[in-house]
Amino acid sequence: MTAKHANVALFIPFNGCPHRCSFCDQRSITGKQYQPTADDVKRTLTTALDSLKENSIHSEIAFFGGSFTAIDREYMLSLLKATAPYIDRFRGIRISTRPDCIDEEILSLLKAYRVSSVELGAQSMSDMVLTANDRGHTAADVRTASRLIRDFGFELGLQMMTGLYKSTPESDTETARQFIALRPDTVRIYPTIVMKHTRLGDLYEAGEYRPQTLEEAVALVSRLLTMFKEENIRVIRVGLHDSESLKENRLSGPYHPAFKELCESRIMLDRAMELLSGKDRGAYTLSVNPRCRSKMTGNKKANLSALKEMGYDITIVEDKSVHNLDVEIGQQPSP
Repeated sequence: MTAKHANVALFIPFNGCPHRCSFCDQRSITGKQYQPTADDVKRTLTTALDSLKENSIHSEIAFFGGSFTAIDREYMLSLLKATAPYIDRFRGIRISTRPDCIDEEILSLLKAYRVSSVELGAQSMSDMVLTANDRGHTAADVRTASRLIRDFGFELGLQMMTGLYKSTPESDTETARQFIALRPDTVRIYPTIVMKHTRLGDLYEAGEYRPQTLEEAVALVSRLLTMFKEENIRVIRVGLHDSESLKENRLSGPYHPAFKELCESRIMLDRAMELLSGKDRGAYTLSVNPRCRSKMTGNKKANLSALKEMGYDITIVEDKSVHNLDVEIGQQPSP
């Protein structure tokens, strides 16, 4: 049985960010404004160990929410030092930061405190898109930081956003291709959500920015997921975490609390349509892994309805030998 993995997340909203990106209202996204202290870290980890028990060794302490390596150095060190009495019980420490806030000196420091994974908020590999969204770094910065992180032996994570201001499905797909070339261990994909009190929100209300629809975002991200899967790169998050604060402060954009499931459902529909292409209309069975039955059915049976409209009467059969998100087809026997 696979051991349970659950990051123990500590949020540091806004802290350390030298730029205010067009899309960023992080306090509304996370619902967090309080800056944790070293004592908060200790209390959180003590509670987590009681909950995780022996599974803690498969989990990471995760500092998210800001650009960790850009925050005040003494504050950063106080947070890392607070993990010292607990670190032997965990797999390591995961931090997120900006590509232009990585160098050999900071990586040496992180290594000393047993940081294991470094995630870069790259967002796009198009310099035009990065500039349009006030990111303050370049695609070259992403490549340089990724190489250094790899050279120092850290696990590399890359985060991208789809549907940014001035981006296109083609530029987002190219970002995924360039991510693959960097060989990250993990990827996170976030469709752009328009939040109140952001420059992107102003652009949206002025009619200068059109966010992706949910359908457009699902169609694109499902293709990106397939690209990463084919390269054996783990996508560990798709879409923003559900929160009341996010719902209250969202102006527009393809938000859905089960966004990843919608994308995986689309992957299975596309696969079924590929298998059925050129076949006579009629009744067929589709075999799927038991864990994927609901994804093949689709939200409110949308996939089955779509296939029905195309003339295919589908019966879903569960088969444990079928790989996750894959589909196998057979002619349904005549009655």
